Amino acid sequence: MNDRKKFTIALVGNPNCGKTSIFNHLTGAHQKVANFPGVTVEKRTGEREHNGYDLTFVDLPGTYSLTAHSPDEKVARDFILNENPALVINVIDSGSLERSLYLTMQLIEMGVDVVIDLNMWDEAGRDGLQIDIQKLSVLLGAPVVTTVGNRAERIDSLLEAATSLLADRDKGHRHPPITYGPKLDDLVTDLSKEVSVCGHCRACGNPRWLAVKLLEGDAEIRKRCLADNVGDTSLKSKLEYSEQHILATTKQDPEFAISEGRYGYVAGIVREVMKRPQSDRMGLSIKIDNFLTHRLWGFPIFLFIMWLIFQATFKFGSYPTDWIEAGVTFLQNMAGLLLPAGALSDLIVRGILGGVGAVAVFLPNIVILFAGISILEDSGYMARAAFLMDRLMHFLGLHGKSFIPLLMGFGCNVPAIMATRTLESLRDRILTILLIPLMSCSARLPVYILFAGAFFGAAAGNVIFSLYLIGIAAAVILARLYGKTILRSDSTPFVMELPPYRWPTYKSIFIHMWERTKVYLRKMGGVILVASVILWLLGYFPRKTELSQDYDSQVTQLSSIKTPESEIQIAQLQAMKGKEELEYSMIGKLGKALYPIFRPLGFSWEMGVSVLTGFFAKEVVVSTLGVLYRMGDNPDTLMAALQSPASGISKLAAYAFMIFTLLYTPCIAAIMAIRREIGNRWMLFSVIFQFLFAWLAALAIYQLGTIFL
Repeated sequence: MNDRKKFTIALVGNPNCGKTSIFNHLTGAHQKVANFPGVTVEKRTGEREHNGYDLTFVDLPGTYSLTAHSPDEKVARDFILNENPALVINVIDSGSLERSLYLTMQLIEMGVDVVIDLNMWDEAGRDGLQIDIQKLSVLLGAPVVTTVGNRAERIDSLLEAATSLLADRDKGHRHPPITYGPKLDDLVTDLSKEVSVCGHCRACGNPRWLAVKLLEGDAEIRKRCLADNVGDTSLKSKLEYSEQHILATTKQDPEFAISEGRYGYVAGIVREVMKRPQSDRMGLSIKIDNFLTHRLWGFPIFLFIMWLIFQATFKFGSYPTDWIEAGVTFLQNMAGLLLPAGALSDLIVRGILGGVGAVAVFLPNIVILFAGISILEDSGYMARAAFLMDRLMHFLGLHGKSFIPLLMGFGCNVPAIMATRTLESLRDRILTILLIPLMSCSARLPVYILFAGAFFGAAAGNVIFSLYLIGIAAAVILARLYGKTILRSDSTPFVMELPPYRWPTYKSIFIHMWERTKVYLRKMGGVILVASVILWLLGYFPRKTELSQDYDSQVTQLSSIKTPESEIQIAQLQAMKGKEELEYSMIGKLGKALYPIFRPLGFSWEMGVSVLTGFFAKEVVVSTLGVLYRMGDNPDTLMAALQSPASGISKLAAYAFMIFTLLYTPCIAAIMAIRREIGNRWMLFSVIFQFLFAWLAALAIYQLGTIFL
């Protein structure tokens, strides 16, 4: 019989407090990722055994408050209210105690058991901050533990504190009342009593918290509490009286007065427990910011850093790419020698190895790009990039917060679309989501590397960089267009958090890089593998029994000669045979049917088919080309096959193809994310409009280029 006790523990904290690092060290590899019920906010859970307890940790979205203004705040609050976790670990950046305790106050008001984790304790020490842990614990009525999340220091102490609190949870713990000043405290107390009397609301276990929420004008709590009291007007009357009294005595809106009172209480705690040095740790960051975020040269510096990352992605990635490419070719040759000729051999050599291998060779480039982005994020520069772009965001009619999801779009459009939930305005969310697919995600990078490497040689890095700039320019144009037509409104101001600069740790960079690389690897083993097999089936069947000439007999005769000329003729005959068979197959007929659509853009019919399969995932564009250009018959690489005059692809058509890949409809996963976030109507608009926009852009480049070049 299993007598182990099972508990759920929620992790709550501000953005950039190191909460995810703590969660990773608490749970290790035992994690699951899903969505919270009814919303598209990501839910990360993990398991851990400790001191005879089976613990389930839930990593709630980073939030500054529990006011339910944004989906993140609502998810965090609803989980604590409705799922009733045994306790909450409140992760706090030790260097930002005053800001972080605002959320802590709201947790204490809710009456939940809390363990305070003062994370980044090493940085607070270096900066000369002295925090009296014991006094803080007494004032908050909660155990306080110090940790260094990025180095996994004192994680066991955090676990000990949590299980100790769980061990005597039945005894009841002290939750010190938060005071809001003499003008508000009596009103809050009286309203709490009125809430307690009603007894209809199941959340009445924390009547003081409900009273505060009612005064703050929380729409959801008002609907819940006041709707339950239909016919009983005493709570409504008391609430109206309290609001009018606050307005009359403070000359402030009740929500603002409550917020100010809470900040005042936090300031008192900080004054009691913390001593600051003469200069704080933001001093060095401010000096660096004066240079990196300068209004004149800040933006060129940002562009130079991004250009450097793309150059490194292409230059440094080319060496391991060549090794992987050679490995794939070796495997294809070995499989061709070991397996008897037939459908199975063809499936493995051309379908699986040709399709998946064509995408796998770009893994080093992807890893380098992710490493560069991780360094920028962990160092704190990415937040500065958002600050630099804030003015541009307002010019586009966007909320400044929109830059974060747009920036995430360079990694993957799906989480970027989901990240728009931090935007409070529906109009801002729709506009941002419509623009995110124009941010060139990492899945498109293999397409760029393939075509830029094949057709632009030493200038490949610059060509790829230009594509990212064109994507941003397209977003600017469309944002202005949408803002003047279908999404008219004024943007709202916001305050952006600028954390201090930090040296990124190797472990942190590796974890972030690995988390993103795993997604790419899963795609190779999942959707790309399946798509490659399907494409092979469509390209292999039906078989043409009567060819225009007897290729096999000619190849047999030439094989006995064994001269350089005969080998060239053999390769040509095999290519002609392959092309004739492919054109007769289902995929060949489909490609021919689509050809009139893509011919004005300079695309071959094989490129047109790859565009179609790219709806599943953009990496599939490369694997499709790998299958269609029949790498198994070609001793050279896919890149060499594209360069060959027989492919019929010009340099201009290659660039138009990259532009089309950049701008056209995102993958099916991103389309579904758009539908979940803003509905079917906007999803259809995004799919159709972006396809037409990409087609027109590629047409203009190819046709105008043909005239002038």
